[in-house]
Amino acid sequence: MSYFDVASTAPLHPVARQALTAALDEGWADPARLYRSGRQARMLLDAARETVAEVLGARADEIAFTASGTQAVQLGMLGALKGNRRRGGHLVHSAVEHSSVLHVAEQHEAAGGEVSVVPVDRLGRVKPTRFAERFGDGTALAVLQTANHEVGTVQPVAEVADLCGSVGIPLLVDAAQSAGRLPVPGGWSLLTASAHKWGGPAGVGVLAVRKGVRYASPLPADERERGRVPGYVNVPAIVAAAASLRAVRAEAEQENARLHALVERIRATVPQLVPEVEVVGDPVHRLPHLVTFSCLYVDGEVLLGELDRAGFAVSSGSSCTSSTLTPSHVLAAMGVLTEGNVRVSLPYGTDEADVTRFLTVLPELVAGVRAPLGLDLRAPAAAEPAAPDEVPALVVDALGKRCPLPVIELARRIGEVAPGGTVAVLADDEAARLDIPAWCGMREQEYLGEAPAAAYGHDRGTAYLVRRVS
Repeated sequence: MSYFDVASTAPLHPVARQALTAALDEGWADPARLYRSGRQARMLLDAARETVAEVLGARADEIAFTASGTQAVQLGMLGALKGNRRRGGHLVHSAVEHSSVLHVAEQHEAAGGEVSVVPVDRLGRVKPTRFAERFGDGTALAVLQTANHEVGTVQPVAEVADLCGSVGIPLLVDAAQSAGRLPVPGGWSLLTASAHKWGGPAGVGVLAVRKGVRYASPLPADERERGRVPGYVNVPAIVAAAASLRAVRAEAEQENARLHALVERIRATVPQLVPEVEVVGDPVHRLPHLVTFSCLYVDGEVLLGELDRAGFAVSSGSSCTSSTLTPSHVLAAMGVLTEGNVRVSLPYGTDEADVTRFLTVLPELVAGVRAPLGLDLRAPAAAEPAAPDEVPALVVDALGKRCPLPVIELARRIGEVAPGGTVAVLADDEAARLDIPAWCGMREQEYLGEAPAAAYGHDRGTAYLVRRVS
């Protein structure tokens, strides 16, 4: 099996395994106790804290260990909002943040707080000036990730941090996808990370709070981890996390260059081998090991299953893989195709032969998934244009059908109208709102917008209007 999903979790680094085994023998005792085994555990914990602080560009007394990266984000946001409540209750974050950020924002808004969401461009990148436009006198916290977990786009954190600093707004930076791989940008007020993303054991998160940043724990008081994270710390796991973070950071420059070349090969080759595919994410400002692409007329969950049977573990942001059947909020915010989405994130040590085999089997698997649809992937044949006052309207009823079926129905039937003719696709799947405009862009057709389905005799859903260009 070729494991290509380190954006979800990385395999345990050999250094982490060694450190964990040793720390299970030496660091099992309570580090708060004064007897010998307790002091030994404390020394190991302090050394691990110093290592993590050094790599992340923080002071050791600014570092607290949590049970996960998600918990670090939640505690960081809630604690900063509580600590800065005198400033106001306004929270600002980008539209492509991790779900942990979105869930805190929802809770904050439900409790009476104000939330502003900063849009991103089609590459998934925010403009710092758009961030600053959302600031106000009552802004208590801004949140921005270093790099996106689904498409790999690296955000302009340093520029946003300068804008936040100029008006005294604390900035929480989620570094889960980049910690250990890329240098940590400066200017942050709070920083979060997750050990299992860089090859440490699961169950260790990092919350760093700069000295002087107002922070009040949202949880009942506890004497451990400077009162920020309650409960007993897992010293062996923390030791292993710190050891692996130092190891991957030492390897990063060489491995990043090698993985970057492999990802560039995937980015360039997939559109050549697979028709009707869109590579998403910033081609320049991106993580070195991650690439995402979306295939028209493909159920993402089915494609992932086929890749799994072929020996490849990858991930997807398609709506079809979600239990809620809603599109990925990241892909939706970018306005790109959501169906048939595949995320490839390469671990350290990936063999070039594995990438070659992936590129060999992918076209066959995509073609196999598409084959039962009987689609002609070429553009519709040319026909005589319809007169402006005789433009026919074709109604395609895709109500009750899930992604990618509405787009498939559109592709099947658009050839029934002459150039200049319009097609109304009736759909109640949320993904259609994103995928039909994206399909038009890829197939060079004109997207006209939405209309109420009631105009076509239906009391639910939306009509998506498309004009055939050629």
